[in-house]
Amino acid sequence: MTSHSLNLDHMTTERRNSASESLDRMTAEEIVALMNAEDAQVATAVSAESAAIARAIDVIADRLAGGGRLIYIGAGTSGRLGVLDASECPPTFNSPPGQVVGVIAGGKVALTSAVEGAEDQPEDAIRDLQAIALSATDVLVGIATSGRTPYVLGGLSYARDVGAYAIGLACNSDSELSRSVQLMIAPVVGPEVITGSSRLKAGTATKMVLNMLSTGAMVRLGKTFGNLMVDLQAKNQKLLERSRRIVSQLTGLSIEEADRHLQRCGGDVKTAIVAHQRQLTPATARNLLSDVQGHLRNALESPQSED
Repeated sequence: MTSHSLNLDHMTTERRNSASESLDRMTAEEIVALMNAEDAQVATAVSAESAAIARAIDVIADRLAGGGRLIYIGAGTSGRLGVLDASECPPTFNSPPGQVVGVIAGGKVALTSAVEGAEDQPEDAIRDLQAIALSATDVLVGIATSGRTPYVLGGLSYARDVGAYAIGLACNSDSELSRSVQLMIAPVVGPEVITGSSRLKAGTATKMVLNMLSTGAMVRLGKTFGNLMVDLQAKNQKLLERSRRIVSQLTGLSIEEADRHLQRCGGDVKTAIVAHQRQLTPATARNLLSDVQGHLRNALESPQSED
């Protein structure tokens, strides 16, 4: 046994929840009511970490703007949630596939199957991060609801060694993780309905925080205009319809006119909007967007250049 296996009693995620001690005698309706009441506490726990989450968003956006990456690392549920968030960034924000990366203990097989002992190997995390060339330009978010997972601790230690910015995400306060990072996010959700089953409230809190980190950073990078998803490529019918609707809403064009204008602009929503609003050719609109790092609002509000 290693020291990582000790002191589970001090972790709120491992304590028994008095409200669910008779769980196996409850009706389905009672189980639903109990779980709903417990889940209602999650948003409050996440809200308490707002300042740390906002700081993390600023750090991530700054690193991404400088060519770095956002990398999540975790084991089990934590690792799966990191991979999920990373995989959803390209279709949502048209981000390069390698800009947000999820690393999970045990590799791809661990996404659908438990890999025995994978979380207990800190040296595996170093190997996995070396395989994706973690560098000083990157941000590493170590996700471990317990705050003590050796795989994650090993990864964060390596991140500090190479100069990457290390952020910790756990659901226990004053954890080992907090002593291994530059910034700690710790929504304390309390004991789980099933003792130690951190896929429940802790998993929900983790998903909420990851939503905020990736979405907040992408918004800061200009991936939205207001709350509209303007940095998308129409790769299926739903996204094509959304693209037409966004162009129509922001230009006043009919859906049919928006569709024709989009086609002239290679299907790019931002280019179509800038070209119409600024009365520019698609090529000039693309150049203007490039000059303002893709921020649509800046492209629309920047002074008209004298060509």
